[in-house]
Amino acid sequence: MTILLTSFSEAESEICTIRNTVFGEEQNVPPEVDWDGKDEKCLHALVLGEKGEVVATGRLAPEGKIGRLAVLRTHRRRGAGTGMLRALVEAARGWGLGQVFLHAQTQALGFYEQEGFRVRGESFHEAGIEHYYMYRHLGDNGDSA
Repeated sequence: MTILLTSFSEAESEICTIRNTVFGEEQNVPPEVDWDGKDEKCLHALVLGEKGEVVATGRLAPEGKIGRLAVLRTHRRRGAGTGMLRALVEAARGWGLGQVFLHAQTQALGFYEQEGFRVRGESFHEAGIEHYYMYRHLGDNGDSA
């Protein structure tokens, strides 16, 4: 598994393919919700499978929001999401950010908690899917405090 950090303009086709499959086809997220016009300002992660094919994508916004994490069904529970999330957290640390945050779908809470994220507040609906706001402080050693 290889993780690349890139811009939207350099990987637009691959990013679109993964997100349209996961969010559009599987989760029925309306395109106007997924494609919010913020991609050009974000750092994007691509996860490459064994044959060099893109199997996952996610993004980090300048203010520290991690989002649009999408892993193809055939590659879930195989480390792609974990590796991508860790790469985005490290990128945020490299930018000097003190915290990252995200909107986690309910079924993914355990995944994010294992990576040091904590829930703040009550659940809310985004694109018709229940989410929770989660955050992680970025200390010198990466611990959440």
